Formats: sequence, C-alpha cells, structure tokens
Amino acid sequence: MEKKLHTFFKSGLLDKYILDDISASDRLKVEHYIDTYQEVKSEYLKLQDHLQILAQVDAVETPKFILDQILNEVNEDATAIIQMETLHRKTPWYSIAASIIALLFAGASYMMYQQNNELRNENQVVVDEIFDLRSDIEINNQKLDDVMRQFMKLNNPETEKYVFRGNARAKNLKTVAYINAVEKTSMIDVVSLPQLGEDQFYEVWAQMEEDLVSLGVIDPSERKMQNLPYLENALGLSIRIGSKKDNKTNINDEPVAEIELKSRNN
Repeated sequence: MEKKLHTFFKSGLLDKYILDDISASDRLKVEHYIDTYQEVKSEYLKLQDHLQILAQVDAVETPKFILDQILNEVNEDATAIIQMETLHRKTPWYSIAASIIALLFAGASYMMYQQNNELRNENQVVVDEIFDLRSDIEINNQKLDDVMRQFMKLNNPETEKYVFRGNARAKNLKTVAYINAVEKTSMIDVVSLPQLGEDQFYEVWAQMEEDLVSLGVIDPSERKMQNLPYLENALGLSIRIGSKKDNKTNINDEPVAEIELKSRNN
C-alpha cells in the first residue's frame, strides 16, 4: 500500500485536484483515494489550508496612496539624477541604489496589484459558475420530483389503465389514460397520434349519462404525461377530431378512439 500511495502522491493528481485542473476520471480517482486512505485525506486538508492562506495573502490589496507615493518619489529621484548628470556632478552610489530599489518596489507593488485584480475576477467567475450549477441542480431536482410523483400515481393500486386504439380513421393512434377514482386524478400519455391537417386538432371528451363534456385538447408535441380534468360520473372517454376554423369539435361525428370506464361499484 505504501508503494501505491507513493505513486499516487508522485503523480501530482492531488495538486491538480486542489487547483481544479483535472479530468473527470482523475477527479473520481482522487476522491476515492481521499475517502479510502487517511494519509491522502490529511495531505488534502493540508493543501487546502495552504491554498486558503495564499489566497488571503494575495487578496490583500496594495493601498493606492502607497503606490502613488512610490511613483512620485521615483519621478523625483529620476529628475534629480538627470539634473545632476546635466551639471556633471558626481552622483552618490546610495542615491542610485535607492532609486533602483524604489523602481523595483514599485514594479513589485504594481504586479501584486494586477495579480490581486486577476484573482478577484477569477473568484467571481467561480462564484457565478457555482450559482449556475446550483440553479441547474434545483431545476433537475424539480423535474425528478415531478417524474417521481407521476410514477407513484401510475403505480398506485387504485389507478386504472385504459388504452385508446384508433379506428379506421386514425389507425396509428395510441394513447393511454390513467384514472384514479379514489384520488380523483386523470392523466393521458400520448404514445402516437396520426398527423392532422393544420386546421384540425384532437380533443378528449367524457361520456356522461346524458351528454358529452370536453376535457381539453391533446397536444401532440407533448411527449409526456398530460393532466385531464377528472369527472366523477363519467361512463367513458373518447377522442374526436375538431376544426380550428370554427374552433369546435363535431360531437355528432364518429370518434376516432373511445374507451368505456369501469364503474367504481364493480
């Protein structure tokens, strides 16, 4: 095991993991080592502490007035040197050294200032990406929750399944209705619907004891479970073709598919 850990530490994968510069497969490998080996976990925590300390040190922004003061002093020293050379006077070595040191310090301060800005921008990008990721996770969790709710409804022992099969007018029509008389829910799953003209649509109707009641239009583009209104005393359901020209369905026309509902007393 020591040889295995030595090879792992030597690979540098832990450093890349800390810096988030690692492939998905290597990330899984590193996380496995962290969870499995205490030595790797300890090294990981130590590297995290070092990274936080470095970030805090780099995050200290050089006060602007210090940088301006240094630049002013450099300009004054440079002007003095030029004037002294013009007058052919001998420049003391310590003045030249002070000017060089001031220039180096000003350059280092400017570099720290630039690095601090870059680090701040990179941190903001990371924060934005985290917020986007959290938003995606919440959306996916909501979708998963909706799917689980539908799955629970479909697998409820009280839920009855009815299959619509099209007649000669719509041979390829196939949809499935799920009706729960206890929870009073009704859903329809569009499996396949024959293509209609641009001025036509499919509409679901409930057969009551004395008349027909519309339950709404089926959207053929929605390849997922669609909710339907639940009617307590419906005797059956039918799918009929309506016309967009007069925005209605001819209920006297023959349905393209129909089912008879089971009585709750049966």
